[in-house]
Amino acid sequence: MDTTLGDPLVGHMLDGRYRVEARIAVGGMATVYRALDTRLDRVLALKVMHPGLAADEVFVERFIREAKSVARLDHPNVVGVFDQGTDGTYVYLAMEYVAGCTLRDVLRERGALQPRAALDIAEPVLAALGAAHLAGLVHRDMKPENVLIGDDGRVKVADFGLVRAVDTHSTASTGSVLGTVSYLAPEQMEHGTADTRVDVYACGVVLYEMLTGAKPHTGSTPAQVLYQHLHEDVPPPSAAVPGLAAPLDELVAQATARDPQQRPADAVGLLALVRAAREALSDEQLDAVPPQARTPEQGAPSGSEDRTSVIPRPAAVRPLPAAEDERLNRTTRLEQPPAPPAPPA
Repeated sequence: MDTTLGDPLVGHMLDGRYRVEARIAVGGMATVYRALDTRLDRVLALKVMHPGLAADEVFVERFIREAKSVARLDHPNVVGVFDQGTDGTYVYLAMEYVAGCTLRDVLRERGALQPRAALDIAEPVLAALGAAHLAGLVHRDMKPENVLIGDDGRVKVADFGLVRAVDTHSTASTGSVLGTVSYLAPEQMEHGTADTRVDVYACGVVLYEMLTGAKPHTGSTPAQVLYQHLHEDVPPPSAAVPGLAAPLDELVAQATARDPQQRPADAVGLLALVRAAREALSDEQLDAVPPQARTPEQGAPSGSEDRTSVIPRPAAVRPLPAAEDERLNRTTRLEQPPAPPAPPA
C-alpha cells in the first residue's frame, strides 16, 4: 500500500527549497519525510511537526531552541541536523537521511536477538547518548523507533526533538511529561524530572527488549504500563530466555533500577558496563540463539536476518508503526496531576 497517498506535503516544495518525495514515518509529534534539498542537490529527511503542536507557540519555541543545541552535536552515531525553519503552518527540521531501517523494524521481524547483535547495537547508541550527556543534553525519548540501522551498517540515534538541558524539568513550561510510556523512567512519571539517568533507564528497557523480543512491562492502556514502571522492577531477561548469561541480567538490572541513584550516572557509565559484560561472555554465550528469535521460515521476510547484525544489507522500505502497539510506542504528552495543597502550618 502506498502510504503517501493523500498526504498534502508529498510533492510539495517546502520553504522554496525542499522537495518532499515520500512519507517514511509517522510519530506522535511529527511526520518524517524523504526530501531533496534542491539548493545542494542532496537527499535528506524532513521532520515536520503536527499542526496541533505547531500552533503551540511555547512548544515551537522550545523545539527550535533545542534543535539548535542538537545541531552542535558532532558524532558519527547521531543523526545530524542541517536546518530548521517554518513555511506557513509547517515547522520543520532538515536532518541527515539514513537509508535503512529502525530497530523497531528489526524487532518486529526477528523477535529476540542474539546477545552479540544486541550489544553491537547498544554500544553505538550509548556512544551517541554519551556525547549528548557530556554536552549537557539528555534525549528523553529513547526507544527502538529512534535507533536507525543504515544500509552501510552504521547505527545512529535519531529524534532528539525532546532533548533538554540536564538540569531542567520536563514540566517546566507545559505541565506535562513528554516521552513514550514503555520507556519512561519512574522519576519522569512521578516527578517530571529528566536527567541523564532517564536515558540510561530507557536504554536498559531497549536492551531487555532486544534480548527477549518483548517489553518488560505491558498492558492494554498506557496507565497500566506506567503503574508497572513505578512499582515493579524490570525482570531479568533470563526469566524469558532460559540460559541467558548472568552478566546480561546484571546489566539490565543496573540500567533499569527504579531508584535513579542506583543506575550508572550517564550513558558513558553504562557503555563501560556494556563493554565489561561483553568481555565476560564467551563466544558461545554471545552467539546463543534465543527461542523467541524468528527465522525466515517462521514468517520473517527473506533477507531480514541481516538486520540483526550491524552490517550492510539490501535496501528496504521502512514500514509505518504497527497499529496494534501504536499508543505505547509513540511519543506522547502525559498531563501531570496538580500538586497537592500544602499542609496547614
